[in-house]
Amino acid sequence: MTVNEQFDAASLQWLVAPEPLRALLRRSSAMHRHLCPRQVLGARMGIYAGELLGLALPQTNKRLYVFVETDGCFADGVSVATGCWLGRRTMRLVDEGKVAATFVDSQTGQAVRITPRPDSREQARRFAPDARSRWHAYLIAYQLMPVTDLLAAQPVTLTVDLKAIISRNGIRTVCDCCGEEIINAREVVRNGQTLCRTCAGDGYYRIENR
Repeated sequence: MTVNEQFDAASLQWLVAPEPLRALLRRSSAMHRHLCPRQVLGARMGIYAGELLGLALPQTNKRLYVFVETDGCFADGVSVATGCWLGRRTMRLVDEGKVAATFVDSQTGQAVRITPRPDSREQARRFAPDARSRWHAYLIAYQLMPVTDLLAAQPVTLTVDLKAIISRNGIRTVCDCCGEEIINAREVVRNGQTLCRTCAGDGYYRIENR
């Protein structure tokens, strides 16, 4: 047995979900070499969003757009359930440090934000009373709990322009300051100059000796 197979075997012994959730969790756990409670939460949020928005998921088009509020295992659980990925430009990280996500139907504008219920951890013990630890109780119970006991959903209105975020293919320009290419209409026009956001003073890094 390979190292990867050992990780899979150790992880998947706790896979108790019914289909199709089971298949989604196999995909997610394969990417991480383990299964964890946050992957389960992400996958179940994605499934629930499809039910609430009336969309068939995982999608094969780009109709659904997702804002995830933390990264890591949770985001991959959301991705395998929805078909929304950073690489497909159908997911965006808005780092709020929360295990939560907002799902948007880009055709209708309908949006729903889904979070774990505040008492979901306490409820987990009822659904997995024989679990050997709290972590294992969460892992097992989150697969089995009725969705309305596990998750809370709330209709929301976006305060950002989704069309501007998605932008259009082929849009590109060059920063007048650093000379680097800018895609997806992310440039800033200031005092007649076209600038990238870093040169405009809104960057996440600072160039030394500038």
